[in-house]
Amino acid sequence: MPQIETVYSPSLIEHYSLGGKTVVVADVLRATTSMCVAFAHGITHIVPLVSIYETILYKPQNYITAGERNGQKVEGFEKGNSPFDFMDHDIKDKPLAITTTNGTQAIHASLAAANIYIGAFVNLQAVANKLLAEGQDTIILCAGWKNKFNLEDTLFAGALAGLLYNSGFEMNDDASIAAEALYHTAQNDLTAFIKKSAHAQRFERMGIDRDIDFCMQLDIYDFVPTYVDGKIVI
Repeated sequence: MPQIETVYSPSLIEHYSLGGKTVVVADVLRATTSMCVAFAHGITHIVPLVSIYETILYKPQNYITAGERNGQKVEGFEKGNSPFDFMDHDIKDKPLAITTTNGTQAIHASLAAANIYIGAFVNLQAVANKLLAEGQDTIILCAGWKNKFNLEDTLFAGALAGLLYNSGFEMNDDASIAAEALYHTAQNDLTAFIKKSAHAQRFERMGIDRDIDFCMQLDIYDFVPTYVDGKIVI
């Protein structure tokens, strides 16, 4: 049977074997959620980048540029990292280059995997369905906060691990067991639970707490963005 593993931070990924496995990268607040929103509103593909400088280089290539550091939009880029930034008609049929504090870093930490999928609560069931259909050993990588544990990505990992385990995947690692238990504690009111998190409190201080409510919605998209040859596509 295929196995599930959960990694709480990109700083821990070096301790895992990625070869032949699928990695689901989750940065619920907000990168992976925003990527789903961008595709839903017509973006052709997304190039996830580690640095601000790399992202700037895509401007002359007619890419929309988006960037965030410490929760705030990078000066000079057209978009930040809020899902609401990508609900505009002006992005339709255009490519996007993006760099974020945590999410794009986690994608690049996963490059040795056979497959890299983009997961969030907004496409949770779609991700689970794809993984179940493929039946491949899977690592759920939480983007965390600056290589540290965070609550929201761990909740997503627990939700996804539970769906896979209930449909035949093996769950033998303590990280997945703990994440699933945490999700069961929070599932009746995910938004209220997540508002206790350090990241959510950061958002509230910056006046962008409406992003939290959006990002905690379940299954509003039925596609799974996939990293292929340097680009994320659907």
